[in-house]
Amino acid sequence: MYSNDNDKEEIAENDSPLSLTQAKTILQDVFGYQQFRQGQQQIIEATLKGQSSFILMATGGGKSLCYQIPALCFSGLTLVISPLIALMQDQVDQLVANGVAAAYLNSSQTLEQQRVTEQQALTGQLKLLYISPEKVMTDAFFYFIQQCQVSFIAIDEAHCISQWGHDFRPEYARLSSLTRVFPNVPIMALTATADQVTRQDILSLLNLDQPFIYIGSFDRPNIRYTVVEKFKPQEQLIQFVLAQKGKSGIVYANSRNKVERLAESLQRRGIAAKPYHAGFSNEVREQTQHDFQRDNIQVIVATIAFGMGINKPNIRFVLHYDLPRSIESYYQETGRAGRDDLPAEAVLFYDHQDYLWLNKLLQEKPDSSQKMIEQHKLQAMGEFAEAQTCRRLVLLNYFAEHRHQPCQNCDICLNPPKKYDGLIDAQKMLSTVYRTGQRFGSYYVIAVLRGVNNQKIQELQHDKLSVFGIGKDHTQEYWHSVIRQLVHLGFLTQNITNFSALQLTEAARPILRGEIPLSLALPRQNLSMINHAHLQQARQGDRVLFNQLRQLRKQLSDRDNIPPYAVFNDATLEEMTRKTPTTLSEMLAINGVGYKKLERYAEPFLQKIIAYQKSH
Repeated sequence: MYSNDNDKEEIAENDSPLSLTQAKTILQDVFGYQQFRQGQQQIIEATLKGQSSFILMATGGGKSLCYQIPALCFSGLTLVISPLIALMQDQVDQLVANGVAAAYLNSSQTLEQQRVTEQQALTGQLKLLYISPEKVMTDAFFYFIQQCQVSFIAIDEAHCISQWGHDFRPEYARLSSLTRVFPNVPIMALTATADQVTRQDILSLLNLDQPFIYIGSFDRPNIRYTVVEKFKPQEQLIQFVLAQKGKSGIVYANSRNKVERLAESLQRRGIAAKPYHAGFSNEVREQTQHDFQRDNIQVIVATIAFGMGINKPNIRFVLHYDLPRSIESYYQETGRAGRDDLPAEAVLFYDHQDYLWLNKLLQEKPDSSQKMIEQHKLQAMGEFAEAQTCRRLVLLNYFAEHRHQPCQNCDICLNPPKKYDGLIDAQKMLSTVYRTGQRFGSYYVIAVLRGVNNQKIQELQHDKLSVFGIGKDHTQEYWHSVIRQLVHLGFLTQNITNFSALQLTEAARPILRGEIPLSLALPRQNLSMINHAHLQQARQGDRVLFNQLRQLRKQLSDRDNIPPYAVFNDATLEEMTRKTPTTLSEMLAINGVGYKKLERYAEPFLQKIIAYQKSH
């Protein structure tokens, strides 16, 4: 285990951190990376000087190394506060695979296991100890941790501290006690999602002493953002997942029932999928997450109960079947895709009625400051989904990262909405809503407009109306899109208290009379605008060799009972595929290959690459 023995005496003399030179050596020898990523060096330098810090860095930006490397430089123990058991276990697995002395304390362990871990911490055998905020709340923990030689404290998912954050957790409140208990120990608060108000709240609550503040870019250029109109969402989902050809992904839905139903639909189509929500037992949830981490299943269909801190780097897509309640949630959830910097997809299925439903639930809550916050966040999310401008600019501007150049990697940039003279379509739709009495939802109105001769229409004699069948030249999905645009533009409303009945507004009068022009966007009715070639890795190597290396990785990870990416992640396999190392020194030059992994795994990968070259 990496314990830094040679330097302990030097650190113990003055309890000062070591140099950046040592940090660079750890980066290369332990973690196998040739250079720091953006922001990491400045953050680590400040920490090594004993300075507390607040770090805001996008998911996949390399936050973990910002505290893991200093942890290996300091003489004593680094305490890492993390909100999820699965995340702790995953981080510890990866550290141990790299030869680092790391462990965790949480409720999944027996009392005996916890006692052994505590003894290791007390006797200086550990470099990093992961622990939950609930555990920190106990007096027993504060007594125990004060007996340890704590050199450094990291608080992950720090937005949970703030009531303004999208995932406020009261149990985080006591973390402010750490600054009083350890006044001379540097504390690092890290998060991937925090607007300006939340940032200020975190700094205030933790009472950090003149902290180093790093605000990284929120931009994840490798993720393509796409919003797709819902029309047959279950079939749309199946077709999208089939097109991924076995790549790992997460599908988020807003209810437990829907999660189970969608997982079953995917399974029926031969897709290895499992459901995940808080209604399942801990054992079932842990097994599902284990299967996903180990690449035993392709897709996990989940409520938001799944995913905070999920450390699986090869997730190639995140699909939201329903509208999230805030941009922060959406950003964090989509950020679970492409953590290895390879191309990934973030797809949102959107129906304006989903927004109305969430808004109705919100309005039923008693008035409070929290309700006001939630209202603001939901409205911003709705505006993102309905945007006609670059999706990435909407996201970045929300987080006060002001940019003006379109990204060229979202659905709006790649396939700008085509406009057409929509006046006649609008008149047809508004007239049908009016003549059917403004008391029916969109499906019924469209059926009349398209001339569907069903029993209900006949009973109400709406087949005798002049508008019956005047829209039969367009599909149901086409007219759904027209309705949504008329709602967004304020010509129609959906009365959620009356089964979402469509009703005209005063603004519809001049449209019906043809007194003003009206431009509409041509409906986007399917997923064809998603260029799946984007998911063919940008740094193309030989796909056959890459797949052989993936199979080898799975065999080795199963043998060692660790997730495949704890052997090597996809980005490392991509680099092997392109550079085809055939010696140990060439393999050590590959990003993600440190000395411990070189010793443990290099030989079979070298053999596979050499055999492949001989056969080609």
